[in-house]
Amino acid sequence: MSIEISPMILAVFVPLFGAIAAFVLTRVAALIGLATLVLTTGAVIWLARDVLAAGAIVLPLGGWGAPLGIDLRADGLSVAMLALTSAVGFLVSIAALDSLKGADQVRQRQYFWPLWLLLLTGMNGVYLSTDIFNLYVMIEVIALAAVGLTVQSGSRAALQAGLEYMYASILGALLFLMGVGFVYLQLGRLDFAGLSGAAPTGALVAALALIFVGLALKTALFPLHFWLPAAHANATAPASALLSGLVVKAALYIVLRLAQYMPFPSENLLTLVGLMGAGAVIWGGVQALRAERLKLLVAWSTVAQIGLIFVAFARAGELGLTESWKAAALLILAHGIAKAAMFLAAGRIKDEIGHDVIRDLDRTPIRPTLAQFTFALAAISLIGLPPSLGFIGKWALMEGAMAAGYWHWVAVTMVGTLMSVAYFSRVFAGFLRFDRVRAPLGEHQGWALADAAPLTLALMAIGLGLLAAPLLSFLEIGYPFGVAP
Repeated sequence: MSIEISPMILAVFVPLFGAIAAFVLTRVAALIGLATLVLTTGAVIWLARDVLAAGAIVLPLGGWGAPLGIDLRADGLSVAMLALTSAVGFLVSIAALDSLKGADQVRQRQYFWPLWLLLLTGMNGVYLSTDIFNLYVMIEVIALAAVGLTVQSGSRAALQAGLEYMYASILGALLFLMGVGFVYLQLGRLDFAGLSGAAPTGALVAALALIFVGLALKTALFPLHFWLPAAHANATAPASALLSGLVVKAALYIVLRLAQYMPFPSENLLTLVGLMGAGAVIWGGVQALRAERLKLLVAWSTVAQIGLIFVAFARAGELGLTESWKAAALLILAHGIAKAAMFLAAGRIKDEIGHDVIRDLDRTPIRPTLAQFTFALAAISLIGLPPSLGFIGKWALMEGAMAAGYWHWVAVTMVGTLMSVAYFSRVFAGFLRFDRVRAPLGEHQGWALADAAPLTLALMAIGLGLLAAPLLSFLEIGYPFGVAP
C-alpha cells in the first residue's frame, strides 16, 4: 500500500515533530529549528506551485472527509498566509540566532525553538483548516505557544503581561467554543461547506457574535486590546516580531473566512465592526504618541493598524465585502512583514545603545545606523507611503470606500495615516538629531547577523508593493469569496 505525501500534511506535521525534537534535544534545538523551517518552507513552495497549476486543492485526511472527517484546503489566500508565516518566521529565526546568543540567555534559547515550532504548527493548521472546531483547536495551540514566548524573558513585566494575555486568551477561547457549540446544535455539522448554505437564524447569528467577540479578544480589537501593548513590548525582540507579525494574523484570517462562509451580518453590525476599528485607529495612535519606550510605541501602533484592517472589512458595506476582503488581505500581509521588521530593528537599537527610551535616543554617542535605517523603511510601509505594500492596501481600502460613498472610512484612514506619521516622527527625530551629544559619535560597527533579517523584511515590505498586481491575482486563485469549498 502506498502512502501519498501531501505538502499540506507536511506543512502541519513537520513543525509539530520539529517542536517535539527541539524540546527533547535542547543542545541542538537551533539546528532542528532551522532544518524544520527549511522543510516547512519547501512544503509551502510545493503547495503554492500546485495551487498555481490546479487552483484550490482539498485533501480529505485518511480519505475520510467532511462533515464527519477532516478536510484540508488550500487556495490563493491560504497559501499567501502560509508563505507570510514561512518567510517572516525563517528570517526571525535567523535574527534569533544572534539576539539570543548571550551566556545569560540559555533558558531563552532552550525554550524559544520548541515554542516557535509549536506556534508554526498552529498557524499552518489555521490556514489549512476547513471547519470551525479544528480552527478552535489550532488557535489554542497558537495561544499556548504565544503565552510561552511572551514570558520567555523572565522579567516581572513580561510575566505580568503574559498572565494578562493568558486570561484574555482563555476568555476568547471560551467564547469561541460556545459559538462552535451553538453552531453544532443548529446545523449538526461544523465544516465550512455546511455553514455556507445555512439560513441566518437568530441562534446562528448569536453563535457568530460569540465567535467574533472571542476572535476580537485574541486579535486585540479595541476596546478588547488591553493585553497586547504590554505583551508585545516586554517580550524578547524575536518573540515580539512573531507575536505582532504573525500571531494576531491568525484571528484576522479566521474572521475573513467566517465572513465568507457564515450568514452575513447586517449592515448595522458591519458598521459596528468598522467603528471598533476606527476606535482602535484613534486610541492606538494617541497612546503611541504618548509612549515613552520604543517597543511600547511599536506595540500601540499594532493596535491602531489592526483597527484599520477591521475598517477594511466595513469600508464597502454588506454588498461590497466580496471585494473588500482583498484590501484586508493586503493590509494583513503588509503589516505582518513590516511589523516583524520593526520589532527586530527596535530590539537591535536597544541592544546597541542599552535602552529604548524614546526621549534619550539622541543622547547616546552610539549610533545603530543600520537598525535605524531598517526601522525607517518598515515605517514607510506601516504609514502607507508609495510604493510599499502598505500603500497598496490602504489605497485599495480607500478606493472601495470612495466608490461606495463611505467617506467616513476614508476620513478614518487619513486620520490614522497622519497619526502614524506623527508618532513615528518622534522616533525619527531621535535618530536624526546629533547636537545633544558633545562626544565623538560611534557609528554602527558593521553588519551583524541580527541586522540582516529585519533589513530583508523591511525591503520586502517596500518591494512587494511593486508586485501588487500578480499578488492580487494569486490571492484570487480558488476565489476565496466566490466559491464554496
